[in-house]
Amino acid sequence: METSILTTLLLPLAIAIIMMGLGLSLTIEDFKRVVVYPKAILIGLVCQMLVLPVICFFIAITFKLPPELAVGLILLSAAPGGATANLYSHLAKGDVALNVSLTAVNSVLALFTLPFIVNFAIAFFMQSDQVIPMQFKKVIEVCMIVLFPVAIGMLLRSKFQTLAFKLEKPVKITSAIFLALIIILAILKERSHIIQYFQDVGMAALVFNLLSMGLGYFIPRLFHLGKKQAIAIGMEIGIHNGTLAIYIALSVLGNSAMSIPPAIYSLIMFFTAALFGYFVNRTKPDSIPNH
Repeated sequence: METSILTTLLLPLAIAIIMMGLGLSLTIEDFKRVVVYPKAILIGLVCQMLVLPVICFFIAITFKLPPELAVGLILLSAAPGGATANLYSHLAKGDVALNVSLTAVNSVLALFTLPFIVNFAIAFFMQSDQVIPMQFKKVIEVCMIVLFPVAIGMLLRSKFQTLAFKLEKPVKITSAIFLALIIILAILKERSHIIQYFQDVGMAALVFNLLSMGLGYFIPRLFHLGKKQAIAIGMEIGIHNGTLAIYIALSVLGNSAMSIPPAIYSLIMFFTAALFGYFVNRTKPDSIPNH
């Protein structure tokens, strides 16, 4: 399959389906929860939008990643949490309502913060003649691909609740299939270099993933948030929207090598998230209130 089909059709369609699935699970109340429970939301957003990119930056330097792979990993760190985090949080007995709220707010905020973080990474890791800045037109395209399907999903949830509930499961399954297909295609596109890429970025992606979930769980605990909320935040910042990161790498930045770290990370996170859920549920529950 040609890369042009991947970038012009499959990726935008996949993101639209994923974000509509998110919209189907959202109500206005999820955004109001930001005001009602500001502490948990604020801690989650700080972890996601500030702590993660900084940690990822130092991981890229420590592992001496090639410039394009370093930018690709930092691009992933700046991407919002994925809708899959809601499912994993549910299975791990986390606060799913907090997950939904964080995903909603972060998906909107990331549209503004992501270009700055990625442009900084490009300027830092790549030579000046290699820089491919994120064009404003492309940023607007990403906004439309993300926000418009969410709005459609929320409208369906609001006006046709029964239909929305029926659509949720098939949309999630379709999203998972698309993500798997996109990862396979991204890897196939770089198949001649893929073994080297795994050697270069595989361990860095694993370390970043484990640190993301670990810090996402323990930082809220330090601030006396309940265990369910800590699990939710751990899942939220450990499970990223890899599809969006791959789309930006291929369609906005026009660099297929930058799509490899999100693809590898997306493969890893499904296994580590399951282990993380098992681990945190082995510890005894606490008496700290959840809100």
